[in-house]
Amino acid sequence: MGKHHDDNRRPKVIAGAVGLVAAVITVSTFTASQAAPEVRTAPEQATATLRDKASVPGTAWAVNPSTNETIVTADSTVTGAKWDNLVSTVKSMGAGVKLQRTEGTFKLFAEGGDAIFAGGSRCSLGFNVVTDDNRPAILTAGHCTAAGRQFSLTPGGRAAATVVRSTFPGNGDFALLTYNNRDTDAPSEVDTGNGRRVRIQRAAEARVGQQVQRMGSTTGLRSGRVTGLNATVNYPEGRVTGLIQTTVCAEGGDSGGPMFTVNGNAVGLTSGGSGDCRRGGVTFFQPVTRALAAVGARIG
Repeated sequence: MGKHHDDNRRPKVIAGAVGLVAAVITVSTFTASQAAPEVRTAPEQATATLRDKASVPGTAWAVNPSTNETIVTADSTVTGAKWDNLVSTVKSMGAGVKLQRTEGTFKLFAEGGDAIFAGGSRCSLGFNVVTDDNRPAILTAGHCTAAGRQFSLTPGGRAAATVVRSTFPGNGDFALLTYNNRDTDAPSEVDTGNGRRVRIQRAAEARVGQQVQRMGSTTGLRSGRVTGLNATVNYPEGRVTGLIQTTVCAEGGDSGGPMFTVNGNAVGLTSGGSGDCRRGGVTFFQPVTRALAAVGARIG
């Protein structure tokens, strides 16, 4: 998140953080579908089968609507009998289901220390939004609210926002925090560093292949592309559904940060994933459109 600027009249809060580094993604892919080319499992059936037979921490699956494929991802913790079971399950579904490995482990990108703070933990402000009753508010990741209900804009600072709605785990990873000062000037912008800002115009759905950017309080501005939709992720803390899968890297403290396009579309909120911004990895995001609908808010 950018600095908290005071214009001597109202506090002003900008979403985002400072920094720009390129990300490198390394993922190993196994095409298990070749074992039974005469069979093709639809994404809906594949998802149901995976939920029943492969729901162990460290696994995730997402859909590519353009190819009608289901992409299954396993992190480094899925080994031995768990890996063998996953391989067998994917092979049994034939064409249309692919299995890939990713380095690292699936985890939530929250940690204890420049964004929003609660209970000694740090996350990133996603987007400034406006509630249905016209209050300025923050949209961020739901798992961040496990640290507390009151969030400040500086470490150990005065509480600036209060959690009013939070979902995690389950059907999403999002939270709404209303600013305690109703006169807070919370512009619909993301600070991308070096004095640059992106004006957020609207919330938009993600598309596979779409180029996106992300801001986070740890690693700053990063870019990548969307690789899957309606992703299910089995975190150690619980299963989360309906996420966006991407090649954008992230690290601890980046949780809740905004994913957006250069033309000002708000697309996602950082949830979690594997790897880091040195080795790359897979990162998942909460769709902004669904979060806004659930909490009763809009882009300002």
